[in-house]
Amino acid sequence: MTGRALRGGTPSEIAELSAEEFEGRYRALLRSFESSAENEQCVQCEACRGCTQCTFCTHSQHLIRCHYCVECAECTDSSHCQASRGLLSCQHCTDSRNSSRSSYLIRCASMTHCTYCFGCVGLSHKDFHILNQPYDRSTYFALTRALQQKLTP
Repeated sequence: MTGRALRGGTPSEIAELSAEEFEGRYRALLRSFESSAENEQCVQCEACRGCTQCTFCTHSQHLIRCHYCVECAECTDSSHCQASRGLLSCQHCTDSRNSSRSSYLIRCASMTHCTYCFGCVGLSHKDFHILNQPYDRSTYFALTRALQQKLTP
């Protein structure tokens, strides 16, 4: 039985659960979800596990409504992202994690409503930042081009 098929019970059954029973059921749901390998309603996804309503994703797991993502995990409503984890409504992000409503992040974490950031952490509503410092658009692209050449093996 997959995690999606497990049910919690009726309101009266839930109210009667002891703390230990609740924890046991919760852990069982987590195990079932994490081990789920079946994709649901996906189109042209390759080597993906536990994804739902995704299209053209590869080597990813537990994505929901994502498109063209590669080597991503636990992302929702994101597209064209690569090697990222825990994204929500992000586009064109690479090697980023735990961010939302952002685009063109590279090696960033915990970002919200940001675009064109490189190596940033914890910013909100920022554009053209490198290591949490602001730059004008042309300087940003020149610096990131140089950084990517140095960081790429």
